[in-house]
Amino acid sequence: MSEVFFDTLWTSLPLPALVIDGDNMITQVNTAMETFLNLSARSMLAAPVWDKLHVNAPLDDAVTRIRRDDAPLFVNNVDVGSGERPPVQCNIQFSTLVDRPGFILILMKPRELSDKMGQALQSKSAAKSAIGMAEMLAHEIKNPLAGITGAAQLLSMGLEPQDQELTDLIVAETRRIVKLLEQVEQFGNLRPPARKAVNLHDILDRARKSAAVGFAAHMKIAEDFDPSLPPTFADTDQLVQVFLNLLKNASEASPAGGTITMRSFYEQSVRVQRPDGQRVAVPLNVEIIDDGPGLPDHLASDIFEPFVSGRENGTGLGLALVSKIVSENDGWIAVSSVPGRTVFRISLPVASKED
Repeated sequence: MSEVFFDTLWTSLPLPALVIDGDNMITQVNTAMETFLNLSARSMLAAPVWDKLHVNAPLDDAVTRIRRDDAPLFVNNVDVGSGERPPVQCNIQFSTLVDRPGFILILMKPRELSDKMGQALQSKSAAKSAIGMAEMLAHEIKNPLAGITGAAQLLSMGLEPQDQELTDLIVAETRRIVKLLEQVEQFGNLRPPARKAVNLHDILDRARKSAAVGFAAHMKIAEDFDPSLPPTFADTDQLVQVFLNLLKNASEASPAGGTITMRSFYEQSVRVQRPDGQRVAVPLNVEIIDDGPGLPDHLASDIFEPFVSGRENGTGLGLALVSKIVSENDGWIAVSSVPGRTVFRISLPVASKED
């Protein structure tokens, strides 16, 4: 195997990996490990591995046995971090290198990734389960509510100003319910998205401008974009809706004067399965990051389910609809949250030359 091919293979490996020498010093680090630990290769090379890779399990003796027995070792369900990011539960594989005595390859599979993929698929199924209810509720309830609103407005015309408070309340509440039903009704939209090749940053700019003059006027919105990203293949209006929803959630979660960060980057480590069974790479990533208190632990795993909300008066439909839209555009959505930092991550495919 040529050295050039090995370097390409090592860099392209989607799982975090590193190599240590006989003194447990780091000699090689791949790109996925840099991203996972939020550390640069330069800061890790020639450093003791356990200074950079924090694992909540005693592994010194295990590494010694691996070298002595020249046999691989699997360690499952351990927390791994770096001090630069919260620990993530991982499965770790240790293996000796055939042509380099004493050297060990450490390969990690974050449980976070597989768990969130399963969570995203469950969310898509749950969103679809609301379709029948959406069609029924929208048709059966919106029409009577329009009549109630009209009747209340007619009644108010014959009342004294001090008595109009009750009719105004009826009108306001019926309009609120109609707005809720319109959100539910969107689940019943079975039309495929109008997908085309689009520039993600144009969409993000539209969403940012709308947020900055509206619900996020009290926030600082920071941008950390990779301008070299190729176009994605998606429905423009639907993606604007997705990012506006995420920005609105971030602005409501963060304190006044807080910061929302919009980040874009390329990372070819995730594939999603389309309804036709084809697996599609989704390397175009957008993160919406807020500095609010974080998601409650009891909601984190169900946040994309319909009618699950962390806000007192929330409907629990916004993120479920976001999940549905992202899935229908062959994308993937995930969330990670600790106090002071919540990250919603959208991963989307690259548009082909034919799109």
